[in-house]
Amino acid sequence: MVRAGQSPPYGGGIGEYRGMQVAGARQDVKDARRIVVKVGSSSLTTAAGGLDADRVDALVDVLAKHQDKEIVLVSSGAIAAGLAPLGLAKRPRDLARQQAAASVGQGLLVARYTASFARYGRRVGQVLLTSDDTSRRAHYRNAYRTLDQLLAMGAVPIVNENDTVATDEIRFGDNDRLAALVAHLVRADLLILLSDVDGLYDGDPATPGTSRIAEVQGPKDLEGISIGSAGKAGVGTGGMVTKVEAARIAAAAGIPVILTSAVHAADALAGGSTGTHFLRTGRRSADRLLWLAHASTPRGALILDDGAVRAVVERRSSLLPAGIASVEGEFSAGDPVELRDGEGRAVARGMVNFDAREIPRLMGRSTRDLARELGPAYEREVVHRDDLVLLHS
Repeated sequence: MVRAGQSPPYGGGIGEYRGMQVAGARQDVKDARRIVVKVGSSSLTTAAGGLDADRVDALVDVLAKHQDKEIVLVSSGAIAAGLAPLGLAKRPRDLARQQAAASVGQGLLVARYTASFARYGRRVGQVLLTSDDTSRRAHYRNAYRTLDQLLAMGAVPIVNENDTVATDEIRFGDNDRLAALVAHLVRADLLILLSDVDGLYDGDPATPGTSRIAEVQGPKDLEGISIGSAGKAGVGTGGMVTKVEAARIAAAAGIPVILTSAVHAADALAGGSTGTHFLRTGRRSADRLLWLAHASTPRGALILDDGAVRAVVERRSSLLPAGIASVEGEFSAGDPVELRDGEGRAVARGMVNFDAREIPRLMGRSTRDLARELGPAYEREVVHRDDLVLLHS
């Protein structure tokens, strides 16, 4: 099992890198101009909680020197930074105390970044997001404009999940996934995931003979590799599983990824051979559907008849009332819902245009008939194709 532990020294008996690449193989990294860097809680805080100022400064020393790059920093650490000030010995399990710790810690975190970047004459801007902010079209555009303007004005956006108000229904779940989605949002050229482990290994790094994987060209390169969960520090929520999933999301959106430890951040930005390089596997997309697929939590489901499934999946059509067989859950207009076939398999996800209580009287009927009986507001799709993303199993 791969677990996040202290990074072994290079050449320190763990084994040679697997699949070392020839010089210049990471040219996409060297050429990247807009970069999203994600750093985990364990790389910024002490095991007992509280910010480690030296670690924060060391990271900023690396980032601030790249004046030719536009850098967005997705930073964990708010909850961890709030533990010690609130007298908490470890990360609490309940949401209310997590939110309280985040409320205290987020201010400390941004204040530390503000002071540290100020040493280089750089300003920072705080951007707190929930998945609800970015699944909806208008909110998505606003988030992009804010981040893009901060970069245009020479500031460094410091992005985190809005843990103080996020509920289970509107949480990203981990900042690795948030970083992948932010990289897509800002149309980044590169995503760098920093933690306390220096890459993806083909086994437990503590076991002799295991090797660090230098490059992942696609999902097949990960077959047969056991990937572990959270690290030993106990202050974060991620682990290698979330980092690999984030790398997959970004690579599928046309964004290469470097996964390495925070102590090797300079090498990663320079295009060196550190860490694991995930090559892009898909094409870049400028829309927000990636957020809908990976950041939204469905509030309910619409069960489609066979004809509607074919229209949505094969013809990429909007979902009309006539194709709905039943409705499940409680949701409001604008909420994300799953679209399922007759056997209960989720085939798509979309933003619904009607409340759950309205849909039963619409099912199986044409929009023309509905408009005639209920008014012109009902002559529309239940889920428009622009607000719909297919789910591939």
